[in-house]
Amino acid sequence: MASLTYELTLAGLAVGSAAALTGIGLVVTYRATGVLNLAHGAVAMICAYVLRQLVVVEGWPLPPAALVTLLVVAPGIGLVLDRVVFRPLARREANPAQPLVASVGVFVLLVGAALLLWGPGARDDVPVLLGDDPWAQLGAVVALACLVGAVTRWTRFGRELRAVIDNRPLAVVSGIDADRVAAAGWAFGSFTAGLTGVLLAPYVRLDPYGMPLLVVEVIAVAVIARMRSLPVAVVAALAIGVAQAQLTRLHPEGWAGPLLQAVGANLFVVALLVAALVLPGVGGRGRDALPPPVRSGRVPGGLWVVVGVLFLLPLGFAGSDLHTAIQVPALAVILLSLVVVAGRGGQIALGQAAYAGLGALFTALLTARGVPGLVALGLAVPLVAAVGLLTGRPAIRRHGLALALVTLATGVAVSRFVLTQPYATAGLSLGRPAGFSDDRAFYALELVVLAGCLALVAALRRGRTGRALAALRDHEPGAEAAGVAVPRLKLLAFVLGAALAALGGGLLGMGLRAFDPEAYDPVRGLLWFAAVLVLGADSLLTPLAAAALLTTLDAGPQAGTAAALLGLLAALTGRLPPLTNLLPQGRPASRSISRTGGAGGNPSPAEGRTHPHTPAPTPAPTLRAHHLTLTHPGGITALDDVTLTLAPSRITALVGPNGAGKSTLFDCLTGTARPRHGRITLDGADITSRPAHARTRLGIARTFQRLAVFPSLTVEENVRLGEERGHVREDPAAVERSLRLLGLAGPVRHETAADLPTRTLRRVELARALAGQPHTLLLDEPAAGLDAEETAALARILAALAADGLTVLVVEHDLDLVAGIAHTVHTMEGGRIVS
Repeated sequence: MASLTYELTLAGLAVGSAAALTGIGLVVTYRATGVLNLAHGAVAMICAYVLRQLVVVEGWPLPPAALVTLLVVAPGIGLVLDRVVFRPLARREANPAQPLVASVGVFVLLVGAALLLWGPGARDDVPVLLGDDPWAQLGAVVALACLVGAVTRWTRFGRELRAVIDNRPLAVVSGIDADRVAAAGWAFGSFTAGLTGVLLAPYVRLDPYGMPLLVVEVIAVAVIARMRSLPVAVVAALAIGVAQAQLTRLHPEGWAGPLLQAVGANLFVVALLVAALVLPGVGGRGRDALPPPVRSGRVPGGLWVVVGVLFLLPLGFAGSDLHTAIQVPALAVILLSLVVVAGRGGQIALGQAAYAGLGALFTALLTARGVPGLVALGLAVPLVAAVGLLTGRPAIRRHGLALALVTLATGVAVSRFVLTQPYATAGLSLGRPAGFSDDRAFYALELVVLAGCLALVAALRRGRTGRALAALRDHEPGAEAAGVAVPRLKLLAFVLGAALAALGGGLLGMGLRAFDPEAYDPVRGLLWFAAVLVLGADSLLTPLAAAALLTTLDAGPQAGTAAALLGLLAALTGRLPPLTNLLPQGRPASRSISRTGGAGGNPSPAEGRTHPHTPAPTPAPTLRAHHLTLTHPGGITALDDVTLTLAPSRITALVGPNGAGKSTLFDCLTGTARPRHGRITLDGADITSRPAHARTRLGIARTFQRLAVFPSLTVEENVRLGEERGHVREDPAAVERSLRLLGLAGPVRHETAADLPTRTLRRVELARALAGQPHTLLLDEPAAGLDAEETAALARILAALAADGLTVLVVEHDLDLVAGIAHTVHTMEGGRIVS
């Protein structure tokens, strides 16, 4: 028994050492660049193939081949990625989600390149670099970690690296070449990826899919280390590796035995899922959703006719051509799920392949028990939607990178523990429904289903839920402030996305007449995500074009063509617009969604002549802050025992230097931040725990210091959202009154917000806040970006609103504006109200 324990420990140390290398590389790259390189495993796979090519195919001796692979090829890949892909994004200060999308593109590109160069088969003749002694591997890992720690702590480069980590703009101003630091980070990260690949390759399946996904699983150790601590990453990797090896001795009996064995053999997957869900999220909140489209995504009617004709053409095909075409509508339905989740909701969802596979699996299981095919498919969809609800609920409070990791971990877990396990899939077959066994009949059925799904998503995009989803994607804190219940809306998007993916997955399995787990591999899910992003995630034409493109290229003689092409385009996402932007733009029939008349209006604010809400017969409730204290991480006190009362029908102003705590107090009052101590009451009722959207619906509206408008929506749609989700809803006249009050009732109402200057957007944001007819209005630097005339007009409007019974709090640096409108002025310094 002792001998077995020792042998398993050695095996675990070998796996853990490779995982530790991955953790070291990911942490260093993230600290130097701010990018979690999801393509780390693909780089490892490429380097393993290169070493095999040099030694096995070209006949090189192992030592020089290893030196070339690890010291030339691997760092060279990192330098190319830095220069071509990620440096342009950093210089452009791109949306934080774009580097993550680019890393997915690099992953897909390298997988496609490996398929093109070396084919899809697995290789089992990779040379062994350090022998079979795990202690040698462990020694190499520890030495490397110590070297990195020493360089970081005691060298000039280490000081520069720490400076870039702490404050990149300040480091640049101080004369540090941040690009050089980032390039070194990429080169070192790719070196560790290459070392991981050549160490792992002799012991695992070396193919374009297996190794990249295996390395993706061990991202868990970097997440556990919070992308910061090398010792934590190394210890976590070794501990998980040893634990996974020890669990292989267990052979539980009963129905749960196979599942427990699968869990024990895939402990890194479990660790990734738990770390992504439980530990504090990596990444921030706000601008880390996918960026909104720069165009409306409307497709001309004539182009839809052409697309319809093209999709009907396969009905005239025969033989293998029709058999290939059958996959297109089913895949289009799967990709349509990404349009809902990623395109309209802006969420980085990397696990849709899992829901598609579950749709096919449940359909196959139900038909195996005698349920008719169409009924089985119809039952599988809500079953998978329920799975989407269960997996989406813990994920929806994550943002950006953390959400991407959760969805990726979910996809990998479903694949590892369900789709590829014999206990779940052994002996399963999947036939077509009765009456649709013929290829043409089944293809026609798929077209009907696809048309229905397109109509459903089109209706979703046009309605109030579609506007709310667009607001969520464009500016999540702004959507909350407008009254959108963000968690509930995210969950809706995830559940609907899971249902569509399940429907498409079931159709795909029926079309192929088999349940094939490889058709729903997590790597394939990344390919689907890249395809949708490249073509245009918010366009209904995208799933059709992407499905046709993927199916056509995959059916060609060169496997990997689709992955290489789409991966390259996704890697260059910061430079290239979505391809659907190149199509002619459909003419909007009417951007107006008014429920009342009034196309005309003044080009400037109406200066208080028309009020946006009717005076209430009872006084407005009083908002109070009681002894609020809030301390930021690091021990910085932002609020220190702050008490404030906002009186109805009066304008209260907060002034003070930057960093005094004004915006923090503002955020606590509106529900964006939660104080550590103290409470907030509305007419005596404690609302401290109420989220931002709930406070909006209680009648507390706000604007932001940094504009929180929704650029993909028109001016009127922005204001309409405030009316739909505000304090007083379903008042047809509220939108019109707000537009007229702020001088937005003319043609500008139909303009997309992305095309408007800051001074107009300030009015749009205020009009949206007023459309919900709040009783309390909190304005964070409302005059920012306005000239003297516009500021004077704003002052007259605010004075009229207060006279109309509104409670107003203004945080403002323009002391002339404050002196002209405020009834009460409080000064803040050091987190306290001093006057």
